[in-house]
Amino acid sequence: QVQLVESGGGLVQAGGSLRLSCAASGDTFSNYAMGWFRQAPGKEREFVARIGWSGSYTVYADSVKGRFTTSRDNAKNTVYLQMNSLKPEDTAVYYCAADRRTWYRSTYYYPRDFGSWGQGTQVTVSS
Repeated sequence: QVQLVESGGGLVQAGGSLRLSCAASGDTFSNYAMGWFRQAPGKEREFVARIGWSGSYTVYADSVKGRFTTSRDNAKNTVYLQMNSLKPEDTAVYYCAADRRTWYRSTYYYPRDFGSWGQGTQVTVSS
């Protein structure tokens, strides 16, 4: 089972940028597709992005398409989420997650599609 630790969250003004990182350990990182989710207070955890094992396949939620980019460095066992043009509605706890089903592809993903989770990192966007 892979262990995941997110970092890079913080407070940023609307229109600004942040880059989240998620470091993996405990298993072969390239055996996993990776995902990003977020959860705002009082709301369900929602899908943000997914990246395939090699980094060549990515899927984004419509709400972040064109503003967020996910990438990975398998040599560093790390996945990234670059967030640009941030909006107050992007405020949430952001989680990374791992899925051993590297073959599974969809246009949208749910928390149940991922078996391992990090502890989350807070992102706050002020207006």
